[in-house]
Order: sequence, then C-alpha cells, then structure tokens
Amino acid sequence: MKAVIHERYGAAEALKIGAVDRPDIGDNEVLIRVYASSVTTADWRIRAAAFPGYAWLPGRVMFGLFRPRHKVTGMEFAGRVVARGQGVTRFKGGDAVFGLAPRGAHAEYLAIREDAAVAAKPGALGYDEAATVPFGALSALVFLRDYAKVGPGQKVLINGASGGVGVFAVQLAKHFGAEVTAVASTGNLDLLRDLGADHVIDYTREDFTKSGKHWDLVFDTVGKTRFATVKRVLTAQGIYLPIEFGLREIAQALITERGRVKVGVSGDSQDDLDYLAGLLAQGTLRPVIDARFPLEQTADAHRRVESRHKRGGVVIVVGDEASGQPVPQ
Repeated sequence: MKAVIHERYGAAEALKIGAVDRPDIGDNEVLIRVYASSVTTADWRIRAAAFPGYAWLPGRVMFGLFRPRHKVTGMEFAGRVVARGQGVTRFKGGDAVFGLAPRGAHAEYLAIREDAAVAAKPGALGYDEAATVPFGALSALVFLRDYAKVGPGQKVLINGASGGVGVFAVQLAKHFGAEVTAVASTGNLDLLRDLGADHVIDYTREDFTKSGKHWDLVFDTVGKTRFATVKRVLTAQGIYLPIEFGLREIAQALITERGRVKVGVSGDSQDDLDYLAGLLAQGTLRPVIDARFPLEQTADAHRRVESRHKRGGVVIVVGDEASGQPVPQ
C-alpha cells in the first residue's frame, strides 16, 4: 500500500511516498480503508522533532531518540472498515468511521483497536470533513469542558479562533452557553461570526490585552500570549488556559498563580468522540476545511500547517471517495 514515510527528523522534504505492507490486525482491531486524513500541528511537530523545550527529551523518547520510531505519519483519519478481528463487536465490515490514531493514518490502510478513539461517521459529513475533526475538536472539548469548566453566562475569549482547535472551541463554547469573543486576522472574522462568535477582534488592528474589557476565560490555542499580559483582562476569578505551554506556565499553574493558570493535555477518548459525533450529526458542530492535498503532496500540506495561518483543517485525500471536491494536481 502507499503511505507517507519519514525516516529522519527534519523539514517537510523529509517526507516521502513509499510502499509498505498493509497492516495486520489483531483480535480486537479493525482494518480501515482510509479515504481521507489530515495534517495537524502535532504532525509537523513530530516530523520536525519540534517539541517544546521542557518536552524535548520526553518527546524524543516517545517518538524516537535519534530517528522516528514509526515511519508512517498521520493521526486523523476517515474511511470504511474492511476487516475486523475475531473479538470485535462494535464495528462491522462496511461501516463508515472516523477517528484519531497514534500513528499511521497517512496511508491507504490503517489498523486500530476498536476501543480507541474511533466512532461512526455522521452520514451527512464527507470523509474529508470528518478527517479534520478529532484532534481539534477533542482538544477544544477537553480544555473547555474539563479544565475550564465553561458554562452558561461566562465570557470566553478564544485566541487563534480560526485554527484547527479554535474553530471547534468557538462552537463548543457557544454550545456550553458562553458569550464568545473570537480573535483572528481580518480575513477570518466573517467565518467566526458564522460559527457563532458573539464578538470578533482583528489582532492585526487591536491588542485584546489592552482593550479594557474582561473575560472569565482566555483560551489561547496558538501559544501567542503570556499570563503577565493576559491577567489584566481577566475577571477576579478568571482563568488563563494556554494549549501550548512551558515550564513557566507549569510553575504558575502549580505555585505562583494557582487556580488562575491551568495547563493540561488533550484527551482522545472514544466516549468524547462519540459525543462530538452526535453534535456533528445535529449540526451543532461543523468542520472547516482550509485546503485539500492528494497523498503525494503531503509535504505541501505540512508546509501549509507549519505556516500557522491555516483556517480549520488541512485535508489529505487518500481515496476518490473522500469528497466531491476536485483534488489539486
């Protein structure tokens, strides 16, 4: 089968298209014919070994000290079940699914445990749309619901609101009953209004930390702020929640600003993905696609994501069934 391979850390040029064996499945695994995948921020960081300073050594240990431990890239996927192990009860052959794999999604076939973060794809959603959901939506859900405990009437500001996490954070915060302010560049403001933001701020024209307004939560999805400047716009019990953080934020969360700064990592539970699938089926959530690339142009998709200027998700089209949209050549 065709797959995207990286055998060394480096720039996007380190990615190659190669032939690898179709994965075998165990008793509790399903084999998925992948129709669409995506490139996330995590994908390019793993490819480049661009782990935050405090996480450099743990990252290398986890993903490979001197070279990548697993050569097939990719985490998000959408496709159909084509085979299943003897112990699988949740899925059957032909089921349309989407989810988040630990590795190997940039390929024509993927093997994954049935109890992993994989769920039935909502019927109205294209495979390309579904493939952009898990990483960003699961991150937004866990950070807003579990760490910030967002609820009705709260004032929430989302920085980086047009990115892969941000577009879902805007929609989920509204779903939880918050009044949402979305921060992004000029060209993305109409999109954010359409996604439900009550207020928008163009960061190219206005610094929200100098606005004189106050929020119960500032959720930074892109790592562009610091608590030292954000705290002036937080309410008395307001929380600063950065999705990208370092030793300073860890110390603030544990010691100096305990309760006002929260840090954590996103989850990948099946129950949460099922919950999100329900919201997608209802139309409460909708994906946003920035661009589509064929599998052979995955390196270009990485460059697009690494630019930090995409809106929503960047799709890798693996099969003709991904959508009715033309694929760039």
